[in-house]
Amino acid sequence: MNRLLRCTFAALALLVLAGCTSTQGSAGYRTMPEPAQPGSPAFERDVAYIASVERVARMRGIDVRWVNPPVRRAAAGEPEVQ
Repeated sequence: MNRLLRCTFAALALLVLAGCTSTQGSAGYRTMPEPAQPGSPAFERDVAYIASVERVARMRGIDVRWVNPPVRRAAAGEPEVQ
């Protein structure tokens, strides 16, 4: 019985470790190229969309808190809006 328990535990440990090694080389997310990051000058907040959503929410009595405010690609030559 003791030998069977040890073999079962060893087999279970090997299965768990084998499952962990398959995820070692891959990340759970993709990194975006430098100009496409939301904090870069190529993007700005979508002020018109934010205003329209907040206006409708106010009429319905809902408080909106933006965790990740929507962004849009900035047109060339336009100043960045914060």
